[in-house]
Amino acid sequence: MPRSVDVLARFARRWRARLLIAGATMGLAGAATLLPVSTASGVAATRPTIVLVHGAFADASGWAGVTQRLQKAGYTVDAPANPLRGLATDAAYLRSFLATISGPVVLVGHSYGGAVITQAATGNPNVKALVYVAAFALEAGESVNDALKLGGGSTDLAKHLVLRPEIGSGGANIDGYIDPAFFHQLFCADLSDTEAATMATAQRPAVLSALVEPSGPPAWRGIPSWYLVSGSDKTIPPAAERAMASRAGAHTVEIDSSSHVAMISHPQEVARLIESAAGD
Repeated sequence: MPRSVDVLARFARRWRARLLIAGATMGLAGAATLLPVSTASGVAATRPTIVLVHGAFADASGWAGVTQRLQKAGYTVDAPANPLRGLATDAAYLRSFLATISGPVVLVGHSYGGAVITQAATGNPNVKALVYVAAFALEAGESVNDALKLGGGSTDLAKHLVLRPEIGSGGANIDGYIDPAFFHQLFCADLSDTEAATMATAQRPAVLSALVEPSGPPAWRGIPSWYLVSGSDKTIPPAAERAMASRAGAHTVEIDSSSHVAMISHPQEVARLIESAAGD
């Protein structure tokens, strides 16, 4: 056996033994049990866990301002990494993540993250509310690309994508990034030049197939939804956002001056909308 494999095997055996001892100590009949994250505090027993899902060309750090406000208000908050490897794949990952949380959940999606929560929450009785922040609330059979055309709106996003091979697909897919030269005006026009330049450098790509992959049955048909329209959005047309919000019967607010990243430029308003969905 190679030395590296042997080290890993011994490490696994050592931790397995520790888990079994801990399980016996806790009266779990010798079995180690993974405790849901949401049982970590007494607050979680009375308030829903807030799960924040980022979209394409971004990462979970964009939720920082919202997370801080929600945690200060006493909420348990999770902001998992969205794989951005395709709608079905991303929804399956989020579905498995949600399965580790006990108790009620308010599920929040930004941009493409909205498409992911729409599919992942279907059939999950723990998800009590959906919140869309300038996000895709897709209909069954609809793709992100289809939804961009709703309401007669338009966007120049597709004209300013930088394409690179997607490692691991054998050439079957392509990663898309927003051209850094256009990132500020398209994605986050109401942030500073410095913030925009940093975000453009750190953006995470989405596989292009995710933009044309049809959605499954939408969770908003059976789960109450809230929607924040970004009135100055250059990534998703505001007209399309209003059309999706109306179709979902969502409780809707609009920030006229907001770019696509309302959770960064207007974290107080976004946090307030989430708290409204949570029942506070």
